[in-house]
Amino acid sequence: MTASTSHLTPADVAPHPRRWAGLAVLAASLLVVVMDMTILNVALPDLVADLRPGAVAQLWIVDAYALVLAGLIVPLTAVADRWGRRRMLLAGFAVFGVGSLLVLVAATPGAVIGVRALLGVGGAMVMPATLSLIRTLFPDPRERALALGVWAATASVGAAAGPVVGGALLEVFSWHAAFLVNVPLMVVAFVAGRLLLPESRSERPGRLDLAGVLLSFGGMVALVHGIKDVGKHGPGLVGVATLVVGAFLLVIFVRRCLTQDDPMLAVRLFADRVFRAGVLTALASSAVMIALLLVGSQWLQVVQGWTPLVAGVALVPLAVGGLVGSPFAPAVAARVGTRTVLVGGLLLTATGLAVLPLLPRPLPYAGVAAGFLLVGLGTAALGVGSALIMGRAPAHQAGSAAAVEESSYELGAVLGVSLFGSLAGLVYRAGLPDGVPGAVRESVAGSLGSPVAGAASAAFTDAFAAVGLTGALVVLAAAAVVWRWLPADLDLADLEH
Repeated sequence: MTASTSHLTPADVAPHPRRWAGLAVLAASLLVVVMDMTILNVALPDLVADLRPGAVAQLWIVDAYALVLAGLIVPLTAVADRWGRRRMLLAGFAVFGVGSLLVLVAATPGAVIGVRALLGVGGAMVMPATLSLIRTLFPDPRERALALGVWAATASVGAAAGPVVGGALLEVFSWHAAFLVNVPLMVVAFVAGRLLLPESRSERPGRLDLAGVLLSFGGMVALVHGIKDVGKHGPGLVGVATLVVGAFLLVIFVRRCLTQDDPMLAVRLFADRVFRAGVLTALASSAVMIALLLVGSQWLQVVQGWTPLVAGVALVPLAVGGLVGSPFAPAVAARVGTRTVLVGGLLLTATGLAVLPLLPRPLPYAGVAAGFLLVGLGTAALGVGSALIMGRAPAHQAGSAAAVEESSYELGAVLGVSLFGSLAGLVYRAGLPDGVPGAVRESVAGSLGSPVAGAASAAFTDAFAAVGLTGALVVLAAAAVVWRWLPADLDLADLEH
C-alpha cells in the first residue's frame, strides 16, 4: 500500500493480497507480548533466589512492565498515526528484542527493573499497532471480524501459554531464558513484518501536544499504580491519593481532548453505545481471565502440589477454548446476531467461573478444567467486541480505537490482579485457624511442610472458589449492560457509521 492509498476509506481500498500472511505476523507478535505478561510469574521465584531483591524491588520488577506499557499506549499510538504504524510496529519489535537481550547483563534488581520497563516501551509500540494494521489489512467488515477473532484467540493462547513456556524453560535453563526466548522470535517478526505488512497512517492524525502526553502518561501510570497499591495494601493514604491523582489527570486529559478538533485520543468515540459495549467486554473479560490465571496457577502449584510446568499444562483448557471459540464467533454472529454472540460469550465465561464454587471439596481437577474450558470458549466475545471497537471508529481514528482497546485490556488485567487477588487474600486469611504463623497468613506457600498445611490448602481452595463466584457476578453484570447497549439487529458487516 502506498502513502496515497493509505488515506482512502475502507470501502475504497482493495483487500491487501498478503493480508492473511500479515495477520500471522501480527498475531505471532501479539502472542510474544502477551506471553511476557504471565511468563514472569513462573520465573520470579528463581529470579528472587538469584538476585535477592527486597520487597520493594520485587514489586517493581513485576509492575514496571505494566506501568510503562499502560502509560505509553496513547501517546505512542498517536505518534504511529503520523509516523507510520508499520514503522512503529517494527521499532517495537526491535526494542522488545534488544530489551530481552539486555537481561544477559542485568546483574542487579535495578537492572532487571530497567529491562522490564524497556519491554513495556516495546509492548506499547507493538500492541495498538497490531489492531490498527488489522483495520488497514481488512477493509471488509466480515473479514476483519474473522481476523480480529484470530487476534483474540492468539491473546487467549498467549496468556495461558506463558506459564507453560516458562515452566518448560525453567526445567532446563535459568530465569534468564524467560526473557531470551523473545529474541529470536522478535528477529523473525521484524523480517516478516518488513516483507508482508503495508505501511499505514491516519489521514487526519491527532495532534501531539506535550501537555496531553504528560497528562495521559501521568494519569495512566498513577491510576494503575494506585489500583495495584490499594489491592496489595488496602485503602491506605498513599494508594488512595495516587488513585485520585491519576483519575484527576485523566479527567483533565479527556476535557482537553474534547475541546480540540484533532485530539490525541478521540474520546468522543465513547458517545457510541456500540463502541462502549466493545470496551466493556474487553475490560470485564480481561479482568476475570487474568484473575483466573493468577489464582488458578497458585492453586495448581501449591494446593495440588504440581510443578510449574505441569501447572502450566493444566491451564491449557483456557487456551483451547479461546482457540476454538474466537475464530468461529463472527460466522455464528452472522447467523444468530452480533448481540447474541457477544452476550452469549460473556455468559459462557460467567458459567465457567461459576463452576468453581459449585464443585465439591477438595476441588477435582476435571471439574476445574471444565470451568477453564468454558471460560476459554467465552473469550470468543473478545473477538466480536474488538470488531465493534475497531469497526465503529472511522478509518482515520483507528489508532485511537486501538489505544482505547489496549488500555481496556491493561486496566482489566490490573483490576483483575489487584481486586480479585485482594479478595482471594481476604477469604484465605478468614478461613485460617487462629494462631497460625505469620508466614502462613501471608501466603499459602508459607504453609508447605507445616502442621497447618491442610487447613491452609482448604482456605485457599475457598478463596479460589470465591474468585470464581465474584468473577461470574461481574461478568453477568457486564453482559446485562452490553445487552442493553447493543441493538438487536446489529450486523458485523455493517458497523461503520
